Amino acid sequence: MRRREFITLLGGAAAAWPLAAHAQPVRPVVGFLHYGSHDKLAYLATAVRDGLKEVGYVEGQNVAMDYRWAEGDYNQLPVLAAELVRRQVTVITAGGNFAAQIAKKATATIPIVFTSGADPISSGLVASLSRPGGNLTGVSFIAAEIAVKRLELTRELLGRTGAVAMIVNPNFAGAETEMAAVETGGRVLGLRTERLSASSTSDLDIAFATIAQKGVDAVMVGTDGFFIDRRDQIAALATRYRVAGIYPFPAFPAAGGLMSYGPSLADGYRQAGVYVGRILKGAKPADLPVVQPTKFDLVINLNAAKAIGLTIPPTLLTRADEVIE
Repeated sequence: MRRREFITLLGGAAAAWPLAAHAQPVRPVVGFLHYGSHDKLAYLATAVRDGLKEVGYVEGQNVAMDYRWAEGDYNQLPVLAAELVRRQVTVITAGGNFAAQIAKKATATIPIVFTSGADPISSGLVASLSRPGGNLTGVSFIAAEIAVKRLELTRELLGRTGAVAMIVNPNFAGAETEMAAVETGGRVLGLRTERLSASSTSDLDIAFATIAQKGVDAVMVGTDGFFIDRRDQIAALATRYRVAGIYPFPAFPAAGGLMSYGPSLADGYRQAGVYVGRILKGAKPADLPVVQPTKFDLVINLNAAKAIGLTIPPTLLTRADEVIE
């Protein structure tokens, strides 16, 4: 080959390279911001990916994921949210009300899809459920309303009046609303309610020791992610102090807790993934109504009941959606 022909060929190839690179589609990036620890809650990230698949997005093919786990340390969330904003991710999925609050402070332009146990209106995430407005929408677990139902199940479980402790995280936006609902429901049902607070693992140890001192029959916890991330510890403490635990999500009895009534966390995160996919296709968060669960499952762990010497009433067992044996 002549020198001039070689130079011409080389120059043509060089000119083509930028075009080839430009032709490669740019994958949107979904930021996953979560309060919890990856080793305990990785299945929630899987649920988001499942939702994305439903609308045609597969990680590693036509969408990328950038995961940020606070590992249970809420103080890390502002730093992690800032990292996602600096990267200019396409959408942020915020797991938990507190993560959503932090993400909202971090950006007013990047769309945010949240999952929240606290009321998204009263906590300031959205203007309304039907027309969220702004750059946020997501899934609400309607915690306060379901807390009252769990209290009714507690009364049925005990078969008598008694005392119920409610452990709340004072840093959780929905703590006061949930506690107020439980106190009101307790008065109607003739159950004495005790309020306890916990925002660390040592606080949980103290709370359960206090429960034992007060002679409490049953314990409930708030829907805050702090408790979900520490469900193993909570279930173990309930067994140790031989107190009936009634929890907001099926993840608790799966970890050894006694009973739960509420929506599936995994399904809520799947729905969030669907919304993320719709936003990637061009939908605006302001136009996507906040999703509320319509199915609530009663899950009973018979092994946990046996461990504390409790017999589950047949009426509850027959209504249970799942019984762990």
